[in-house]
Amino acid sequence: MSDFDIKTETPEPIQPVPTPQLALDDQRRIKVLSPGMLVAKRFLRNKLALIGLVILIVMFIFSFLGPILSPYTQTQVFYTESELDKDYAGAIINTELRYVIANGQEFDAVARANFLLAYGKQQPTFSSNGIGYTYLEEAEGTIRILQLEPVAEDLLGQLIPAGNKVIPAGLEEAYLAAKADRQTVFQFEGITYHITTEGKKSFVSTEQNVALASLFIYDPYIEADRSVVDSYSFRYASTIAIRDQENEFEVNGKTYTIEYGDGSNTIKSQDGNAFAEVSRIIVNPLDQREFLPVEFKTLAREVISDRGSSFEFDGIEYKVVRVNTNYYIKRETTSMVIKMFEFPSPEHPVGTDNNGMDQMTRLMYGGRVSLLVGFVVVLLEVVLGVIIGGISGYFSGAVDTALMRFVDLFNSIPYFPMVIIFGSVMDTLEVSPMTRLFILMAILGLMGWTGIARLVRGQILSLREQDFMVATEATGIRTSRKIFRHLVPNVMPLLIVIATGSLGGVIIFEATLGFLGLGIKYPLASWGSIINIASDPYVMTTYWFIWLPAGLLILLTVLGFNFVGDGLRDAYDPKMKR
Repeated sequence: MSDFDIKTETPEPIQPVPTPQLALDDQRRIKVLSPGMLVAKRFLRNKLALIGLVILIVMFIFSFLGPILSPYTQTQVFYTESELDKDYAGAIINTELRYVIANGQEFDAVARANFLLAYGKQQPTFSSNGIGYTYLEEAEGTIRILQLEPVAEDLLGQLIPAGNKVIPAGLEEAYLAAKADRQTVFQFEGITYHITTEGKKSFVSTEQNVALASLFIYDPYIEADRSVVDSYSFRYASTIAIRDQENEFEVNGKTYTIEYGDGSNTIKSQDGNAFAEVSRIIVNPLDQREFLPVEFKTLAREVISDRGSSFEFDGIEYKVVRVNTNYYIKRETTSMVIKMFEFPSPEHPVGTDNNGMDQMTRLMYGGRVSLLVGFVVVLLEVVLGVIIGGISGYFSGAVDTALMRFVDLFNSIPYFPMVIIFGSVMDTLEVSPMTRLFILMAILGLMGWTGIARLVRGQILSLREQDFMVATEATGIRTSRKIFRHLVPNVMPLLIVIATGSLGGVIIFEATLGFLGLGIKYPLASWGSIINIASDPYVMTTYWFIWLPAGLLILLTVLGFNFVGDGLRDAYDPKMKR
């Protein structure tokens, strides 16, 4: 071999490291075979269960964390400015007589009632409080009421003085002539006399002005002139002038002119200024704090008389709307109105409801109530069911028989009608919304535990005969510990599955009560009470955002609980593949 020859060596093959075998009591093997880990592994392999778990996590965040982050509260009402035709004044054609009393005279309510009775029966005279009256229709819608003062009495065709009155010479001849002509009113020496009859007696009486009863309304242009406008002399003189279509009349030495118009007549003073407005149309503001100028009333009366629909005053347009015999004068007013049924917007992503509240915030708080009701009710059902079922299954015999008959008694109570009855009673008693929530949860929990009690009883009847219970007997532990520390934990996997499935049912039942108006009441919200707003067909077909989001939340939540319940059932099943 030369010096340049290279010596090569073949490498030894690498031997694989043997995998150590785990003994049955090895801690690592025990950890791998832990029942909890096996259940979790099986549950996480179920895709529907994971989807349901994600849905529930989202719902809990939405319902319990969402209201904290929301800028609104569940009872916050939102307003907006809007131009609306708002009632400003009202008008009606007057059909009620209004009285103006002459100076120094009285005409009380009793006398007015007797006058209306006589006028309705077309009796020419009437009396009140021993005083005789008569009336004359001076013009259409205006009646002059006169008090009669007896001067003489007819005694067998001859006049004798009435009281201490003096019969003027020649009055008897004038009276007999009027009587022969069958007249009830006659003139003598410029004085008007009335012939009246009371029973079988006839009297000759003079007249004295007492009051004017009129259907016309007088509105002074200046409030300081109201005393003049409302005086008897002014009303009587203007009535006669308007009746005779005269252009002027005189009262207390002052001359007034009349300007005739449609629906109203304007009376002007000597200087030509408008003094008063006369009309049968009453125009008053709906808000008594408002003052309506006479010019406004004049325009309104003209439009009503011409059957118009609008007029303009001080640059503002007014609309006249007739409803039966009433007229409503409206004007466009900027008002703050509630944002009812507002469609989704950046400010309100799911719109607003019928009360102008943010629908998204109401859904958040409603989810909190619906989930809270579901969990509290199911918790009550499980606690009551475990106690009754555990005691019944462990002791059996007479105790078992008595408790099961108690369960049968509860099962015989009509569930849904009882809840409806309790809801109606709480409506009648006007129970506060928060108290109603707790009562509702208690009622649902107390009425729904019987199924769980039967299930627990059946399981414990099977478990109490197994070897581990024989061991507990040997240790001498107390009975309550045997039931709730050894038997009930072996039933817990099944209870968890049942409780998870029951949550969806309770939420649906609560939503049904809310939809029927028997569940949670305003201002609290639940998904069911939110859907109740859409019980009106118009709301359901027009405002989809009122009921659709709440319905979807109920659907997703119930599906989530059902998926998780199915996943837990499969995970606890020992026949599942490892």
